[in-house]
Amino acid sequence: MPQSKDILVLYYSCNGSVRNLAHLIARGIEQVSGAHARLRTVPKVAAVCTAIEPDIPDTGAPYVEHADLGECIGMAMGSPTRFGNMAAPLKYFLDSTAGLWLDGTLSGKPAAVFTSTNSLHGGQESTLLTMMLPLLHHGMLMVGLPYGEADLSTTREGGTPYGASHYAGPGGDTAISEAEKRLAIALGRRLAEVALKLSR
Repeated sequence: MPQSKDILVLYYSCNGSVRNLAHLIARGIEQVSGAHARLRTVPKVAAVCTAIEPDIPDTGAPYVEHADLGECIGMAMGSPTRFGNMAAPLKYFLDSTAGLWLDGTLSGKPAAVFTSTNSLHGGQESTLLTMMLPLLHHGMLMVGLPYGEADLSTTREGGTPYGASHYAGPGGDTAISEAEKRLAIALGRRLAEVALKLSR
């Protein structure tokens, strides 16, 4: 039996919504024979210096290392919105990947993005688009959600052609809707299918 190929699901989450989307995307990835999801997160940062965090998180996914990006055949990246952009901890990690950029480590690999907002018009699409920019600089190939996914035309919550999204509500505690779940799983599945084709 052929060995499974890993696809990195890299995320930062504050209240759990982005983490929950990450797990749904991972579920979609693992629906594709030969693909395996590798869940990773990033530590918090403080305004003045890097926050002191344990080397290994007490719960949840391990912290990402540069090796994870090189070992995986594709990547899904997720963040809550921060004024229409990704959160600082994820950007902080990406800013440390210049060596991978110089080596072309990610060039030609597929990537997808996902996000969650507390307000309905809180910048979901701009966050997804700005998350794509460093990935495009790395030479990654962006994978979105086609309108063949019927939920894109009917959802009243999250969901965009640019990537999976979730409307978490003002308190950040609104559950992921069935449509949002289906779109996140579909994105993971589509990313895995593309990654396996490109890695042959």
